[in-house]
Amino acid sequence: MDQFWENEYIQIAAYYSVVILCMIVFLAVFEAVTKYKNWEEIKKGNLAVAMATGGKIFGVANIFRHTIALHDSLLTMVGWGIYGFILLLTGYFIFEFLTPKFKIDDEIQNDNRAVGLISMVISIGLSYVIGAGIS
Repeated sequence: MDQFWENEYIQIAAYYSVVILCMIVFLAVFEAVTKYKNWEEIKKGNLAVAMATGGKIFGVANIFRHTIALHDSLLTMVGWGIYGFILLLTGYFIFEFLTPKFKIDDEIQNDNRAVGLISMVISIGLSYVIGAGIS
């Protein structure tokens, strides 16, 4: 049975499956902490929400890229991925806190593309910092 789990193709499929599951859970958490419904807004053509959500997806995927590259077990990879997600979520709250003149969620919901772009870049940028820290 050990030989089965040591097969490179099986490992890739396992990592992929677990990351997809984590991505779904993490996106649900992000949706719970925002005032708007991501997929409803994207369906309406809200580009700011699409950019912010895309940044979160890229950020989470980038964090998992680092965890997969450096850890030899699925459990360790998931643990570091959850830790990285918590840091990314904390970064989102800090971004909201550091902009007291307006509410990030309201601006993104109103399709303020400049705020959506900054949100995307912050998520992507922080994911590189988090990934480097995991490394």
